[in-house]
Amino acid sequence: MPEKLTAVLTKFCNEYLDNTPKKLKIIDAYLLYILLTGVIQFGYCALVGTFPFNSFLSGFTSCVGSFIITVCLRLQVNPQNKSDFQGISPERAFADFVFAHIILHLVVMNFIG
Repeated sequence: MPEKLTAVLTKFCNEYLDNTPKKLKIIDAYLLYILLTGVIQFGYCALVGTFPFNSFLSGFTSCVGSFIITVCLRLQVNPQNKSDFQGISPERAFADFVFAHIILHLVVMNFIG
């Protein structure tokens, strides 16, 4: 069983490295960073406590919102999804991403108090 799992993971990694455009790899790295940041914040909250609860909620909401917005960007920029997002150029998708991030972080900063 472990050798089958290793073979599957090796094939997955090779396919990802060979067939994924560089732009999507950069977005995936950012998604991994956001995910790890959210996990660290949640772990810290579970271990230490939630004394400034608004701060925890703001930080965690920022991570979750940023992750969702970035997944939307990845979907729109992916060349395989071009038929689903006709009329939306990668530049327009990135502009929407930046605008959504500005609105999200205005809400987060307002919620911190």
